[in-house]
Amino acid sequence: MQGNQYSVKVFEVSIEDEEEFISFFDFNHILFTNRLIVLHGEISDNIREYLNSKSLCFLENIDLPKKSARNIVLESGITNTDKKTKEEIEKKVTEEFDNKLNETKQDFEEQKAVLAQENKMLEAKLLKLLERLKNNLTVLDHMIRSGQELNIDGDLLLLGRVNSGATINIEGSLIVTQVIEGAIRCNGNFMMISSSPKANIVFNNIEVNSEQLKDGLNRVELKDGEIIITPILEKEINWVQL
Repeated sequence: MQGNQYSVKVFEVSIEDEEEFISFFDFNHILFTNRLIVLHGEISDNIREYLNSKSLCFLENIDLPKKSARNIVLESGITNTDKKTKEEIEKKVTEEFDNKLNETKQDFEEQKAVLAQENKMLEAKLLKLLERLKNNLTVLDHMIRSGQELNIDGDLLLLGRVNSGATINIEGSLIVTQVIEGAIRCNGNFMMISSSPKANIVFNNIEVNSEQLKDGLNRVELKDGEIIITPILEKEINWVQL
C-alpha cells in the first residue's frame, strides 16, 4: 500500500442564492483554481455543471477538520521562537488572509454594483421600447429553471436567465437580457439576446450559431432565408427600431 499526505487550501461557502453564487465565481474563479471548494447547503445540478465547466474541485456538505493559526505556524517549523513572536506571526498570518479576503469581497461587491446599475439602465431603455411592441406582450422577471418548458403565443421580454435544461417555445419576438444556457425555439420577427455559447437556439426553423453572438445584446433577424446577427451597443438601444 502506498499513500501520500499533503496540505490542501480549502474555501468553504454556504449557498443561499444560486445566482449570487455563480456571479461571485464568475468574477473570482481564477483565485480558486488550486483550492478545494467545500459547498454547504442545497447544491443544484446547475451549480455542479457550472463548477465542472470551470474545472474547479469541490465537495458537498462535508465537515473537514480545521486547524488553528497556531497549529499552522508550529507545523511550518517555527518551534524555537518565544510566545510573543508566535503570537505576532499568528496575528500577521490572520491579518494578511483577512485583508486578501476583504479585498476580494470588496472588488466583487463593487463589480456587482456596477453591473447592477448597467442592467438597471439597460432594462429601463428596453422597457421604453416596449411601447412599440404588440399588446400581447409577456414580461417575466424571474429565472427559467432546469426542467421548465415555457410556451408563449405572443412576444416575450425575459429579465432573468435561462438555465441549462430549460426550454422556451415562442411564436412572437423575444428579448432576453441575461445568459441563456437552455433551448430557445422562436418564430417571431426578431430576437435580442446576449452571448450564449451553451445555448441551443433555433430561429424560424434555422439553428443560430451561438459562436457568432458577441458580448452584450445581439439582434437576430431572418432575411432572405439567412440568419443575420447584429451586435447592439448600449448607446444604440435608445434608437434601434424593433
